[in-house]
Amino acid sequence: METRETGAGLTYPAGALVLVAGLPGAGKSTLMDRLYGLRGDESAPVERGPVRVIDSRQSRNWWARFLRPLPTRVRTPLVHATHVWRIARAVIRGHAVLAHTRGTWPHILHGFAWLARRRGGEMHLILIDVDPETARAGQVARGRVVTDTAFARHCRRWGPIMEQARTGELPPADGVTVLDRTTADRLEAIHFD
Repeated sequence: METRETGAGLTYPAGALVLVAGLPGAGKSTLMDRLYGLRGDESAPVERGPVRVIDSRQSRNWWARFLRPLPTRVRTPLVHATHVWRIARAVIRGHAVLAHTRGTWPHILHGFAWLARRRGGEMHLILIDVDPETARAGQVARGRVVTDTAFARHCRRWGPIMEQARTGELPPADGVTVLDRTTADRLEAIHFD
């Protein structure tokens, strides 16, 4: 199914799972903050009308009180697993979901698509495509810079995803919308019919 563009907004079917993906620092959380009034200090998914808004910061904030003294390499897998679990739980419960994702792990995308379809829904992707230098600057601006090794790995995986997306198909997504930073900044709304 194709995503409908309505003015400066995007419209998805009721109950759809919409994943906002991009390199670390591309502007995923910034977009979600602006459109849904997130502050960045939430520790649980946020309900905004018919949609559950799930950002990975929510899981990071929830775990921070318990795991702050531990090194990042120990905290990150727990935060990521919690984030994935929260998305899956919202989809299983039949909610429309807008969620932040790295998007560079194909097995995660396939798992979410399978889960959405089992619930009779669809999975769509919004890809925020920025060059690595812009993404790195975004990391610096937010005060959370990923390691050079991890960032290089994300960049290697992002290239093939964008090549597929530009052909109009990116399995397993039902629809793909590619935004550059300027277009993402102009997006006014994401609707669920």
